[in-house]
Amino acid sequence: MRKIDLCLSSEGSEVILATSSDEKHPPENIIDGNPETFWTTTGMFPQEFIICFHKHVRIERLVIQSYFVQTLKIEKSTSKEPVDFEQWIEKDLVHTEGQLQNEEIVARDGSATYLRFIIVSAFDHFASVHSVSAEGTVVSNLSS
Repeated sequence: MRKIDLCLSSEGSEVILATSSDEKHPPENIIDGNPETFWTTTGMFPQEFIICFHKHVRIERLVIQSYFVQTLKIEKSTSKEPVDFEQWIEKDLVHTEGQLQNEEIVARDGSATYLRFIIVSAFDHFASVHSVSAEGTVVSNLSS
């Protein structure tokens, strides 16, 4: 089975929820595959977004490119609906002045249909997420 970036909108994934939205920097920018675009938070924390794969996937590696994110929690669900999330990964990121944070996570037990990313805290009043990449394989389609 070939490994693909499961998060790309071109692979059928979508951001189904984001707690803030700026029309110039919408949440869809996280998964559009363009490193020049991003989603920005608008004020208070925590902030979150949920990516739906529309299929069962097995994630082996995550790469998150962001700016000013301090603490990031990632939860996953294998349900058909975005419910029953379980704590999966929690990371304190290092502040990188003037450049993107490039956080690579080798995933264990990465079966999911949804991922919820929670920005618990930030190094500034605003944070941005430029991309989320999930390398892995499609396990099966969701049956109706």
